[in-house]
Amino acid sequence: MNFAEVREYSYGDDVRNIDWNVTARTRTPQVKVFEEERELVLMLMVDVSGSGSFGYDENCKREIATEIGAVLAFSAIKNNDKVGLILFSDKIEKFVPPAKGKSHVFRIIRELIYHKSESNGTSIKAVLEYFNKVQKKKCTTFLVSDFIDDNNYEKGLQIVSKRHDLIAIDLFSKNEREVSKVGLNYFLDNETGKTVCVDVNQKNKELINKNISKVVNKRDKLFKKNKVDKVSIDIDESYTNPLMLFFKNRHRRRR
Repeated sequence: MNFAEVREYSYGDDVRNIDWNVTARTRTPQVKVFEEERELVLMLMVDVSGSGSFGYDENCKREIATEIGAVLAFSAIKNNDKVGLILFSDKIEKFVPPAKGKSHVFRIIRELIYHKSESNGTSIKAVLEYFNKVQKKKCTTFLVSDFIDDNNYEKGLQIVSKRHDLIAIDLFSKNEREVSKVGLNYFLDNETGKTVCVDVNQKNKELINKNISKVVNKRDKLFKKNKVDKVSIDIDESYTNPLMLFFKNRHRRRR
């Protein structure tokens, strides 16, 4: 409910809504009038860093992020809501303020498809801090990323999750979360461009996979601690089912 105006008290008004300051000035009882806010705002924060090129052709992270962003944007205008976009790497690369209409959604989709990244790095901290500055009104926010970021972004996550409805869409591939092959393995860092060759045996394969699991579990605990909903999307599989399941479960919890 949003504050709309102050008017003179009428019989039947809730006395709890009396504005005592205005009443004292006017010497007649005045009440605050509230109206239900029906217009919602949907914000998309999409990672366009170098690691988005991981995957194969149309199944790379960047392509999947674009498709998911388009689906969410069209769902917003179907409900007559505003939708905005922030593209980020280790800096803010593009900001499209929230607005309504099909032409606006097409603009957002064009930005998602044709934007050329200026940097390969990732900073979740930077985009959360920027979002807090530009979006004062409470909104639903989707943070679409693979969350491969060594920086500490917990403080920004805490602030955003308290002010807004924040949902993390985690894009990943099984190939980057589990080393399956014993022998020479080449690892490419898409953000730095560096390639490392590791002679993997059974012992260090288990150690590498264990460390990867620790990183993922630590991040999941961070989301849970700050009450951030998370949707995990395997880029090698359809994203439709995980998204539908998430929204169904979310709807049940809020009924």
